Amino acid sequence: MSSKVETSLEISGSRKTQRFLDSARNDKAREATRPFFGALTVYRDLTPHSAAMNMAIDEAVLETAVIPTIRFYRWQSPALSFGYFGKFSDVAIYAAERELVRRWTGGGIVCHGDDLTYSIVIPASDPVFAESSLATYERVHGALCAALSGVGERAVVAGGVDPKGFVVGIQAAVTASGYNCFANPVRADVMMDGRKIAGAAQRRTRRGLLQQGSVQGIIIKTDLARKFAQALSANCSEFEVNEQILQRARELAQQKYGTDSWLKKKVV
Repeated sequence: MSSKVETSLEISGSRKTQRFLDSARNDKAREATRPFFGALTVYRDLTPHSAAMNMAIDEAVLETAVIPTIRFYRWQSPALSFGYFGKFSDVAIYAAERELVRRWTGGGIVCHGDDLTYSIVIPASDPVFAESSLATYERVHGALCAALSGVGERAVVAGGVDPKGFVVGIQAAVTASGYNCFANPVRADVMMDGRKIAGAAQRRTRRGLLQQGSVQGIIIKTDLARKFAQALSANCSEFEVNEQILQRARELAQQKYGTDSWLKKKVV
């Protein structure tokens, strides 16, 4: 009798645990599909810029944005960006074939040219700024997965929950170039067919949060950017950068991102 009772309790407890896990997983899946921002301005920067200018515009937007902003941008020539804490010696060999720039955000090496490059700025005054960096990373990439689904591609967030509610594990590639962002997926990166296709890096200041990201290794559909923005917010409006922001960006490009002292900076 005692044995039967114990078995019954064990099964009942197991069912309760499973129901709790299923409920938590479903809650997370529903959260991932809700728009992240109440309002979002969208800046489609169609003018290709130098690597230094692209980094500078992102910082200038961070200094001035009053509501969340996403900027999609292009590169004047093949480029390579590496994270703030990276070593110039790790990328110097690419200088003959790519324009090099040190990002203000973290992360590793990212090659640019044919990728869909974007930046998101969240002002400190916006409620979303209170979210953790990881939560922001996951929600933005969840919106990107939804946008990819909208153009006929199936992608998932590593270590997160896919649209069917299953937890997605991280399958990191093992290569010699451990510093390459796209060779080593981490939690909340975007995966497709077991490989990383999108990653991002962040910088948080008193003014707000800057997230710079890249989508690559797939055919970029023409309406992916639009669907990405719409997945982030149901209230999108177009944003045009003004001369004041561009002038500030030119200063940052000349005095910071385009200098050898910044490029070869030793960060400890």
